[in-house]
Amino acid sequence: MTELLLFAGGLAAGALGGLLGIGGGIVLMPLLRFVVDLSPPYAAGTCILAVFFTTLGGSYYHLRHGNLNLRSVVPLIVSGSLACVLFSFLFQYLARNDHWLDLGIGLVFCVISARMIADGIPARRKRDEEKQGESGEKVVRGTLTQKMVIGASAGGLPGLLGIGTGSILVPAFTYLLRIPVKTAMAASLVCFSFNAAISSAFKAAQGYVVLDVALLLCLGTLIGAPLGAGLNRRFSSGTVKTIFGLVFLYVALKFLLSFLGVTI
Repeated sequence: MTELLLFAGGLAAGALGGLLGIGGGIVLMPLLRFVVDLSPPYAAGTCILAVFFTTLGGSYYHLRHGNLNLRSVVPLIVSGSLACVLFSFLFQYLARNDHWLDLGIGLVFCVISARMIADGIPARRKRDEEKQGESGEKVVRGTLTQKMVIGASAGGLPGLLGIGTGSILVPAFTYLLRIPVKTAMAASLVCFSFNAAISSAFKAAQGYVVLDVALLLCLGTLIGAPLGAGLNRRFSSGTVKTIFGLVFLYVALKFLLSFLGVTI
């Protein structure tokens, strides 16, 4: 039963990641912490390895369909990777004080859920759909400095907390650099795939990956990510964002209360 649950969780995380341009860790982290009952550092290490396969599958799909000019995100990949390496070393300290991981993840989830709910508002959803229909070169525009700062800001999360960067990259691309939403989602997945690869390698070397659990999740994410990316081409993700934003607000509360030693 646990094996089936892990596979289903990976499938859901992969599909959501491909649909919304996020890594899927927002699904996997609470599953590992509160259902499988892994400690915070082991949940983070196992989650980021599975998320890597989510981003890998979604990235391949978007690149194959020409949704992104890869050269335009190289500065983001470089700065994000460097930040991820730095924060992966800091993770070793947090792992010895693992209640702080729950606090950090809870706060990040609060931001993610608020953003998802806001993006689901009809007026904003309409603007997003108009952007999704725009044609263009599928290039992430912006100055070198802008890209380096955005990439470095996003690279710290997978290194430090084992969760994704979609909550930073997608709004930064759409609202700061003003690129179409579909291109932003593709760029987010590609950039995060590099960060997730680095973070998962560090956490595996540090001994914080539960391999048998990760393998089942990875199998699900590999199947789910292309499915979600395909659905992204067919309908608006606004309603999905609203529903999941409310669910993840509850999840964020669970992490924050876990930090305080309270269970719900």
